[in-house]
Amino acid sequence: MDGILMYLVILQYEDMDIRNRIQTFIETGRILASYPTPQEKGIPHPLSEPAIRAGAVNPWFTPDNIRFALNSLGRSMQEVKLNRWLEGYKADLESPLRREKRVGVVTAGNIPLAGFHDFLCVLICGHIFHGRLSSQDNVLLPAIAGILEGLDPEWSRMIRFFDQPLKDIDAIIATGSDNTYRYFDYYFSRFPHIIRKNRNGLAIIHGNETPEELEGLASDIMLYFGLGCRSVSKLYIPAGYDVLQLMPYFRPWEDVIRHNKYFNNYEYQKSIRIVNKQPFYDFGNLILSEDSKLSSAVSVLNFERYRSKSKLMEALPALSDKIQCVVSAADPGLPFIHPGMAQKPELCDYADDTDTLSFLLKEI
Repeated sequence: MDGILMYLVILQYEDMDIRNRIQTFIETGRILASYPTPQEKGIPHPLSEPAIRAGAVNPWFTPDNIRFALNSLGRSMQEVKLNRWLEGYKADLESPLRREKRVGVVTAGNIPLAGFHDFLCVLICGHIFHGRLSSQDNVLLPAIAGILEGLDPEWSRMIRFFDQPLKDIDAIIATGSDNTYRYFDYYFSRFPHIIRKNRNGLAIIHGNETPEELEGLASDIMLYFGLGCRSVSKLYIPAGYDVLQLMPYFRPWEDVIRHNKYFNNYEYQKSIRIVNKQPFYDFGNLILSEDSKLSSAVSVLNFERYRSKSKLMEALPALSDKIQCVVSAADPGLPFIHPGMAQKPELCDYADDTDTLSFLLKEI
């Protein structure tokens, strides 16, 4: 059988129960994880053509970024991981009293498939997905929906995409900026809802990181051009720490400067600092600016020096509603992420620390 046809073989199920839903996502995960590497160019894959179209719609969606997103999502849906994630929700997922609801999902378009986790949560719970996709990321998720429908035609009844505002829904999950948050909160307040606004990743350097950990930190900063809500946009470093010793770990990312939109941002940010006589560090592909703000512009990493680690830790809870994740190599006992793992969340790493599955199973 042809390789693509093997991907789309129809699984024969009696009905769409939780076991069937899990199995089709396991199969879909295998397809996503098998998305070809650059060395495998030319190998047929059901997402090759959608990936090209997605990149044409949004120039920030480079082939490498799309590949990383697909492979990461695919690996997160391995059978062991998927079953481990759902274990604590088993009673609710299998309850005969549960009824399917129409769940609206408004997605962001900052990185490829930013709305996939909500898509997975809604469908794995047996609800009907009503998606309003960002115009910047409206190709890949429908393509994955097509794969699901190829595995089991019943999914076609449960997945719907809309270009107009969502109306006939029972609940809503919406992700956007701080500005759209106010609109979403007003417009959807009458529904059970999860509404998210802008958050950022931050990292703490202690001074004793290994080269491998600093390489991982660089990837947490540079992946997706720093556009993800889990991208590190703010760095805390010890007082007296030489920022320039980080420069070698960003050299593997020197190709980002060849991306036209990124280069334009980099040149602009450098120019305004020169004109305004603001001090900064220029890594050639990234500008480091001493700034207290958590959010930074594209091509810029804000950093701040700390003198007391204990005082820094005491200050972090006050920023919790603005932080998506904290990257740190020296605090394994705290809910921090090891360098290099910020853009590889597990299924249980819910955005804004809001348990999406519990919401879908118990609150609607």
